[in-house]
Amino acid sequence: MALTACSGNPSGGDAAPKASPSASAPSQSAASPSSSPDPGAPIAAAYRKYWDEKIEAYAQASVQGTDLKKYAVAAAYSQAATEVKALRSKGLVATGRPVLAPKVTSVDTDRKVPQGQLTDCTDVAPWKLVKEASGREVTLPAERLTKYVTKVVAEKWYGRWVIVRVTPEAKPC
Repeated sequence: MALTACSGNPSGGDAAPKASPSASAPSQSAASPSSSPDPGAPIAAAYRKYWDEKIEAYAQASVQGTDLKKYAVAAAYSQAATEVKALRSKGLVATGRPVLAPKVTSVDTDRKVPQGQLTDCTDVAPWKLVKEASGREVTLPAERLTKYVTKVVAEKWYGRWVIVRVTPEAKPC
């Protein structure tokens, strides 16, 4: 689970199915100008929306009623949905919000499917796991890494940026 991402296998391996829009997505229009002078701004905005929806899903231990699928696709969605399902099976929800500090590291709009990457310093210390039935906070291992580097890949699908892969690293930031 993301709250304990760096104390074990954060993504459960690479077994998540990976979808690609290239076979079915229409080609991106070269005439669509960026609404921001910073080409990375829409990627960072999509990443923050992804987190908004993920936080909502964790808070209710369900992806139902969230727009997570709008911002997360492929491995990113599969990973988040698996984490939420694990929370639900243990009767847990999350309260609070992680602190994010994303920095876009690359944007390539010349590809058939434009791609961007960002690195985040994700601080999950303010995000607490609680037992849904009692509201009591779950004690997590003191040695777990709560502020760590996260690598993110985004792609532009059907004219909007979506998060494709989120990889928490066992590396403090």
